[in-house]
Parts: sequence; C-alpha cells; structure tokens
Amino acid sequence: MEGKVVSADGDVAATHVMNISTNSATITNSNGFFAIRVQLKDTLVFSAVQFKKKELVVTAELMDRALVSVPLEDELTELDEVVVTPYNLTGDISKDLRTLKMDPVVTAESLGLPNAHVRIPTKSERELFEATSGGGLLPINPILNGISGRTKMLKERVIRNKLYDRTERVRDFYADSLYYTQLRIPEAKIDDFLYFCEIDARFQYLVDAHDVLKIWMYMEKRSMAYRKNNNLK
Repeated sequence: MEGKVVSADGDVAATHVMNISTNSATITNSNGFFAIRVQLKDTLVFSAVQFKKKELVVTAELMDRALVSVPLEDELTELDEVVVTPYNLTGDISKDLRTLKMDPVVTAESLGLPNAHVRIPTKSERELFEATSGGGLLPINPILNGISGRTKMLKERVIRNKLYDRTERVRDFYADSLYYTQLRIPEAKIDDFLYFCEIDARFQYLVDAHDVLKIWMYMEKRSMAYRKNNNLK
C-alpha cells in the first residue's frame, strides 16, 4: 500500500507507520509519503509526537486505491513523557526503530519510475562543465577560466554543495520536533548541529548508505558532543 499522511500544519515527516498485524513498520518521508506491505484486514497504526495516534483497518476499498490519504489530528496536550501502548513502543525513535522491521525507503528507483537512474546535474556542476569544456584546436574558454581561477573556484563549490546536499537530505528524514525533543538541540541550532555532523566523514558515509536508523544513532552520539561544546544542557 502506498499513501500520504496529511495534517493541518503540514509537519508530517518521520511519522511512524506500523502494521501491528505483521509487526512491520516504516516512516514517512519529508512530504508525508509512505509505502508498506499490507493484507486485507491488517491494522495500521500512525503515530508521532505532534499527532494523536490513529488506527486504520485495511479494507478491500483501501487496497484498490492507488494512493491512500491519511489525515492526522494534531496532539494539543503537552506531556512530560510519551509512552505508546500496547504495541511496545517507547516514543524514543532510536529504540523503537531497533525493534521494528523496517520496509525499504521508497525511492523513484524502488517504485520503478521512468528515468529513475538518471541523475540531473546541479547548477554548480553545469557551470563547472561549461567552464572546462570547449571545442576547436585551441579551446579558449577552459584556458581563460583556468588562468583566472574560476575553474578552481567552481570545483570547490561543487564539493561544498555536495556536502550541503547531504545535510538537506537528512533534514528531510526527520521532523524538526525530533531534534529538540529527542536530541535536545534547540530549534534555532538545528542547522548548526547538522553542519557539525557534516564535517565528519562518518556522517557522509551513513547518509550515502541511506540507513535511517544508523544515521539517527550517529546523531544521538554526535548531539552529546555538540551540546557539550556549546554548553547546552
């Protein structure tokens, strides 16, 4: 089944989607989309810190839909501690992800979409290509760009943008609320914390491997060092 979680405020990233009939689970992407294996009469549970828990029984009508829309209601009550029962969930994403069977991350490739393997060059990559390419026996453009330092500058920009691209992908994996409720990173410091992670080669490797659980476990440890360096409790 493929679907999309929707809410009034639009903060639908990293919502837990659990099939309690098969004990399998996944999480929504930054836009609220998810995909999970189901059978008729399975029960799905949707939960997140900012929403009221919702159960959905899989019917024949739902299975026939190309995309299931799941509206969630905002949780207005503030709690000191969140315990989700009776499904043995603690509310701690790092602990819950270890106990649940996770379906693969939904990508254009996994869905079999046309041209899924085609990578679109970024703006900086296109500029670098234009600066280093040229025809004729004496390509003037690459020579002038090399002498002026433009080629070197564009190469450095491509490398820097690739790092920032990783950061943006990770920012989309999880709702902002998880950074300050679970990692205790102030909302205004999230970008700075991600840059703190970004400069570590291990972070780059984990992001490229697309392992959402390992990325979160890494950030849990990294957040302790960040809070210590910035005198944050």
